Amino acid sequence: MEVLAMRTVYMDHSATTPVDPEVFNEMIPFYMDQFGNASSVYSLGQNARRAVEKAREQVAELINASPKEIVFTSGGTEADNLALITYMQVNHSRGNHLITSSIEHHAILHTCEYLEKQGFEITILPVNNYGLVELNDLEKAMKPNTTLVSIMHANNEVGTIQPIKELADIAHQGGAAFHTDAVQSLGKIPVDVKDMGIDMLSGSSHKLYGPKGVGFLFVKKGIRISNFLHGGGQERKLRAGTENVPGIVGLGKAAELAGIHMPERAEKLKRLGNRLIEGIIKTIPNSRLTGHPQNRIPGSVSFCFEFVEGESILLMLDGLGIMASSGSACTSGSLDPSHVLLALGIPYEIAHGSLRLTMGKDNTDEDVDYVLEVLPSIIVNLRKMSPLCS
Repeated sequence: MEVLAMRTVYMDHSATTPVDPEVFNEMIPFYMDQFGNASSVYSLGQNARRAVEKAREQVAELINASPKEIVFTSGGTEADNLALITYMQVNHSRGNHLITSSIEHHAILHTCEYLEKQGFEITILPVNNYGLVELNDLEKAMKPNTTLVSIMHANNEVGTIQPIKELADIAHQGGAAFHTDAVQSLGKIPVDVKDMGIDMLSGSSHKLYGPKGVGFLFVKKGIRISNFLHGGGQERKLRAGTENVPGIVGLGKAAELAGIHMPERAEKLKRLGNRLIEGIIKTIPNSRLTGHPQNRIPGSVSFCFEFVEGESILLMLDGLGIMASSGSACTSGSLDPSHVLLALGIPYEIAHGSLRLTMGKDNTDEDVDYVLEVLPSIIVNLRKMSPLCS
């Protein structure tokens, strides 16, 4: 079959997304004419304050929370750190045990490593072959001194969606609070903190067509945390530092647009994702879909290909205008495959050949056609060069 004309295809939306034009236009005045400090008492500052509070309402609306329960941060990583570290410190008298899962983002896992060095007890739950935390495993791990359970809503590499409501119920029955890293799920699937029983939730702007450098932590009323940035009294004294007004405004607008467009975007991305999955399975032998086959983020496609390395796939795709990512950490200077894939029970040598294709609102059927046109030949050529493929 003749290869289609080369085109530019971005399929790494789990890494970051482009800023939506409507979001950008909303931000522009707060870089220029409305540049005031939101803590200032004069009108320019108070205009900025009103914009920040409007954004707080927009974010709260997306997750069915109260605006007073939203704390703006520099991103999902800071939100995760703020939640885990300060909750464990403030509530130390109730217990010193935190439970998380083996497939969490490093913003959670490395924070848990830090807490462990501070004397806290950490339990890391396994997952099944689909990347799901088993409810029985959480029940068994709960102890009288368990203070907090933190399980991500959807995995950033394989897209698997966790049964958050059921996991939160187990945590609460054991007297613990429940936190979830929802960076990958926000704006893609419904998130209702009240219905799901979530006590704290981390979110990030640049994963839902907002600007980089801004995120938030939802803290349910009555949940006690403290600050770890010391300075001014911004964000109810929980996050010192002059507010990033343009970024916060952008996050708010992105949250509003996500709520409006989520149903049709999800339907489209699910269809495109299914087409891509079916096409890869049909045309590339010895390929393995990773994550749950149905219960996954719409448009999230993750595969492992035997006898090849993920980094080589990425380089060849990039040469043809396709931008994707690999679960293998080799692209970050390490030779180790992804901890997520290994946690799913994928053999070490197969986990090296991972490819993640995550689509967004602007991807098309033609993009999928192009990937399915060029990817099989890339795998064939790489396998020809591989000493592992006979």
